[in-house]
Amino acid sequence: MEKKLVVHIEKCVGCHTCEFVCAITHSTSKDPETIIQTGEKPGHRVFVETYGGRAVPVHCNHCKKAACMIACPTHAIYREDENGPVEFDVSRCIGCRMCVQACPFGVITMSADGRRVIKCDLCIERLAEGQEPACVVACPTKAVVFETEEEDNRSKRRRSAELIVTAQEEGQV
Repeated sequence: MEKKLVVHIEKCVGCHTCEFVCAITHSTSKDPETIIQTGEKPGHRVFVETYGGRAVPVHCNHCKKAACMIACPTHAIYREDENGPVEFDVSRCIGCRMCVQACPFGVITMSADGRRVIKCDLCIERLAEGQEPACVVACPTKAVVFETEEEDNRSKRRRSAELIVTAQEEGQV
């Protein structure tokens, strides 16, 4: 997978926009008003959790050796190619919840009717159209970004340099 979802927790304000837009994007109608009128419960695939007063968006990490894929007895959870996202085929899912139990991040859930799995697919339809995942586009603070491993590492190095310089300026180092 060339690009991945990266979360910059220092930028997250806990607005839950990522959850909202994720649910809309994965709904049948793609329209908030219609969702309310019809009572559709599309479910979101990103979860904003709070710990120590900080909001943290948590999503599928599309693990290289995905426990959910290994646990799925019907191969409903699969990867098209070794570097691609971990995908889900609803027609193969028997609702056994093995993947839910296997996911170490707790980000695979069941649909409102309990018949199928809900997990992040990186908005695969959007990617096919050359667009970024909906949560990335909608995040007002850019706490969730879609970038390559190198871009992520570059950001981490830059942040480390900022922390070192700030600590030196404040006499902490």
